[in-house]
Amino acid sequence: MKILIAYDGSPISEAAIRELTRAGLPHSAQALVLCVADVFVPPESENGAPALPKELEAAITRAHSELERAVESARQMAQQASQMVQALFPDWAVQFEGVSGSPGWSIILKAEEWKAGLVVVGSRGRSAADRLLLGSVSQQVLENARCSVRIGRSSIQASEQPIRLIIGVDGSPDAERAVQSVAARQWPKGTEARVIAAVDNRLSAVFGPLLPGLGRWVDQSDPDEQGWIRRMTDSARATLSQTGLNASALVLAGDPKQVLLREAEAWQADCIFVGARGLGALERLLLGSVSSAISTRAPCSVEVVRA
Repeated sequence: MKILIAYDGSPISEAAIRELTRAGLPHSAQALVLCVADVFVPPESENGAPALPKELEAAITRAHSELERAVESARQMAQQASQMVQALFPDWAVQFEGVSGSPGWSIILKAEEWKAGLVVVGSRGRSAADRLLLGSVSQQVLENARCSVRIGRSSIQASEQPIRLIIGVDGSPDAERAVQSVAARQWPKGTEARVIAAVDNRLSAVFGPLLPGLGRWVDQSDPDEQGWIRRMTDSARATLSQTGLNASALVLAGDPKQVLLREAEAWQADCIFVGARGLGALERLLLGSVSSAISTRAPCSVEVVRA
């Protein structure tokens, strides 16, 4: 597994690293700690180009010197963070790198270039101002990265308490991949996993059996209109139970975003796993596309999984 960890030296990004000890990650993995210096400088004049005013040439030269210092500072910061990661995961192969550019796009491009399977970023919080900051980097990475993204937050639970996971399911391929991702991790004994499907009861009876993405769960002999939903969640629960997780399943009425957030807070979950993309337009009317809203408002870490 290749894990790209974005780091900016803040307590928030340090918390995102420490929280990885409760993420069920493999004992053997490759990690790259990336620190981005948010600096832009104009290009230097090319040979044969018209001469620039001396003052402008001097300003460009100074800017390039400042860029070099900023990148070196970012490299040193990434090195310090890599030492933290190595101490937490002694068997990992940990690299570090400092670059310059737009933080969000630099993370996205590096993840694609390095073929990362998971990107880890910190979250600024849940207030309106914090969500604005989240949108500038973490949300940008979440929406544009081609791999799974984990937005790390400090755990509510004490480190000695069992890990608690919520997996939101809606029948989409990415939601199924989220279940499979949790099942493939290496969780300590006693870890609890709760599969949750949140539906609008007014719509499920009318549209549920008609949705192509959910057709394989539907059985016309079901005694009620939510039989296919229970079948879907029970299948996910069984998959997780087979790996040794203490798994349960719930079908709850309401808006999926609000249901998952409420359950995560009430249950003091360590992480919510959701798929990056829900079903089609009609299916989202029923089950909702929740990854973006969950990532900005959750009281815990959120891992958005891509199929």
